[in-house]
Amino acid sequence: MKFLKENRIASFLVVTLVYVIATCLGIVTYTLLNFDWWLSLLIADIVATIVTFVFSLIFNNSSVYDPYWSVQPIVILIAFATQNKLTLFAILTLIVVLFWGVRLTANWAYTFLNLNHQDWRYTMLKEKTGMFYPLINFLGIHLVPTLVVYACVLPGVYVIINEINANFLSVLFLLISLMASIMQGVADIQMHKFRKNKKTTFISLGLWKYSRHPNYLGEILMWWGIALSLLCAMPSSWYLILGAIINTALFLFVSIPMADKRQSQKDGFAEYKTRTRMLLPIKK
Repeated sequence: MKFLKENRIASFLVVTLVYVIATCLGIVTYTLLNFDWWLSLLIADIVATIVTFVFSLIFNNSSVYDPYWSVQPIVILIAFATQNKLTLFAILTLIVVLFWGVRLTANWAYTFLNLNHQDWRYTMLKEKTGMFYPLINFLGIHLVPTLVVYACVLPGVYVIINEINANFLSVLFLLISLMASIMQGVADIQMHKFRKNKKTTFISLGLWKYSRHPNYLGEILMWWGIALSLLCAMPSSWYLILGAIINTALFLFVSIPMADKRQSQKDGFAEYKTRTRMLLPIKK
């Protein structure tokens, strides 16, 4: 166990195996169920999450779940794409989500150290919640993010299974999603360069010069683009923008406040905050 947690390659292989197991059990669950597709998918998604949660307990590291956010949509859309006739709209949606997911997963792999390393937010929650942490761990760290991304990916699944055709606005919003993912990637690269050659307390490079969270902005815009592309093609599916709304709320009211609170412990944050917008990379 010690070797698996300390060796980077071994840890990476362990996490990969965990996701293979979770994916297989999720697919089997979906196949065995006979509910409407969205409910069967939801249950299968939760089963895969529980599998990941169990392994996070085994390795005493909630960061086993970290890649789930970007792997889940890839698995779901590919699974449905193999079972349905694809329209051009479906193909374009699949390409955009695959680009987003592969890039984000690659970014996780690049920053992944080993199974001894855990996201600072999880460690903080464990220290604050004490005996209630197992419940917070399952609900807050595992289940809620799964439900958020599940809701975000539903428009893409809807496009595939209903063989919907795109219009000009649909393509335009997919392009916005693609550009948002590219922006997110640029922001991540700029952050990696900053951390490697850190000379100042706060990053003021590229997109980060004017925005404290350009990577989060990219994530928010990514899923609004997917949702609105479907809405333009099929206005009656308006309720499927719920995922984008919840995702936005998650970043605005949870992720960003947590990150800013941690940054506020550093000298100079108040001044940095006055000259740098929260999301939009526009000079104040």
